[in-house]
Amino acid sequence: MQDFTFSTTRTIVCEAGAADRLAEHCRAAGAGRVLLVTDNGILNAGLLDSVLPGFDSADLRLGIFDRVEADPKSATVEAAVQAARTLGAEMVVGFGGGSSMDVAKLVAVLAHGDCRQSLEELYGVGNVQGPRLPLLQVPTTAGTGSEVTPIAIVTTGETTKAGIVSPHLQPDTALLDARLTLGLPAHVTAATGIDAMVHAIEAYTTAHKKNPISDMLAREALSLLATNIATATHRGFDLEARGKMLLGALYAGQAFANAPVAAVHALAYPLGGRFHIPHGLSNSLVLPHVLRFNAPAAAELYAQLAQTIMGVECPSGSAQKKTAALICWLENLIAELGLPAKLRDCGVTEDSLAQLAADAMEQQRLLVNNPRMVTEQDALAIYRAAF
Repeated sequence: MQDFTFSTTRTIVCEAGAADRLAEHCRAAGAGRVLLVTDNGILNAGLLDSVLPGFDSADLRLGIFDRVEADPKSATVEAAVQAARTLGAEMVVGFGGGSSMDVAKLVAVLAHGDCRQSLEELYGVGNVQGPRLPLLQVPTTAGTGSEVTPIAIVTTGETTKAGIVSPHLQPDTALLDARLTLGLPAHVTAATGIDAMVHAIEAYTTAHKKNPISDMLAREALSLLATNIATATHRGFDLEARGKMLLGALYAGQAFANAPVAAVHALAYPLGGRFHIPHGLSNSLVLPHVLRFNAPAAAELYAQLAQTIMGVECPSGSAQKKTAALICWLENLIAELGLPAKLRDCGVTEDSLAQLAADAMEQQRLLVNNPRMVTEQDALAIYRAAF
């Protein structure tokens, strides 16, 4: 029996309509003043309309920071922290996609009265010190799994991102309400769903910290995601499919929070940094090509996932044959979901590929987890295959 450590969010609430009782959860945590971190699109979509009255009823003071953007910048984090300090926040709620939840994690740390660290001091692995404010996360997309991960990603420059990884960022509560994802645009549903699938695939094949619990969660995540992503994408008001996508994304988040992701993410980040391609789509664009690159080292594991995802459609024969079938299946799924398959279709220029490869090499935190070593020339070849 191998030695391993597994940790996750302490409380998980999975119930359609649960967001309407968000104030009750905040009150139960002992908070009197709560900062809710979100984006303007959430407000405009009316997703908070049934949530906000509960705070008046519970006699809680609520502040709303709604200026989170995709790939949030360090300045956005600082502004949210200031909003929490001005309010005197005793608890932080992240309400939205991964960007809002990541910002909420950092606000919970930096707005705590005993915090003496700056945001810049947190970058990297294990650098967060001291306590944080209570933290509750409400995802409105089925993708990042940020509600159950100790990770936050910040845009630190025009083209660069930095990760912050610490047990202190692990949320206290994740609240899954499938109603919040009903009617989410098809392209967002598809891209975020592929993101969740990548989390599970990379957690299952990671070179470090792979363990029986993360493996079990990754397989169950892929089973849920693979069988529901097309329905959720094309029939956006199917509550059952939406709920299973949320749960699958959470399982995938739990898996990769303990068995970290690798080269797909490492090559996806520069696409977001330089061309502002959404993270889920960036993953989708490079996924088949990274899997082909990894196949010589990870075919046995990919073959196991092929059986999980494809079921009776999985061919018999060698692990290499099953891996090829899995990659083909994923490429067909990406096409079925209506996502672009080539970098050139997303504004990436051929003369930028070398710079993207160089940028990817900066993601050593992720590349060390890949089942096969990736050189800069390897990264360039993968980008060329995806172009």
